[in-house]
Amino acid sequence: MTPNSTKHTVKAFDTDMVELRGLVADVGGRAEKAVIDAMTALERNDQSMASAVIVKDKDIDELEREIDRMVVQIMALRAPMADDLRVLIATLKISSKIERIGDYAKNIAKRVPLIDPDDWMEAADALVPMSQAAIELVDDAMNSYARRDADLAIQVCKRDKMVDDFYSAIFRGLIDHMIAVPGQVNAGVHLMFIAKNLERIGDHATNIAEMVYFSITGDNLIERDRGNDPLDMND
Repeated sequence: MTPNSTKHTVKAFDTDMVELRGLVADVGGRAEKAVIDAMTALERNDQSMASAVIVKDKDIDELEREIDRMVVQIMALRAPMADDLRVLIATLKISSKIERIGDYAKNIAKRVPLIDPDDWMEAADALVPMSQAAIELVDDAMNSYARRDADLAIQVCKRDKMVDDFYSAIFRGLIDHMIAVPGQVNAGVHLMFIAKNLERIGDHATNIAEMVYFSITGDNLIERDRGNDPLDMND
């Protein structure tokens, strides 16, 4: 390969990577907004906003497919090696995790019309700070990707336990309430699933941060400390 052709290949690869990173930032922003809007819809009992979250999830799915196609194309045309290949593999996994965050936001939105505001229970009040903590994890995970910031990725992983602890407390509070007020079991179950969706959003934000760290350093982060899941019979 001549020096000029080598320069052309490197320039083309750099151009492709800028576009790819832009797509990842776009889909990450959409997924984060979906979580914010789904929780806002829940707080306000805004069924129109909830419906919009559900409809817009298709855009997140399509962007994930576009990212997958672009990664495969770059691998086929640019033959990346070593660090560049690691970044592309990590990007595939990050895209998948972002898409799942969008799915969980959609799942929350689907439950909005199923919960009567009159059946809201005090034990569910912590869903708001829990969602804020989960959204901050998503935001920081995406910032760690955009900035290639390994230290921020580590901090995201360390803070995931806060979301897990929120989930455990909300779960137990809802169980106690449903035992005391059997007539609100239906609403309680929906709220419990919303808490679980938020917990999984936190997990996927952490997974993104782990892949960012791997893409930068080539190393895997040590298994993080998780809060106890009340549904885990091994605890």
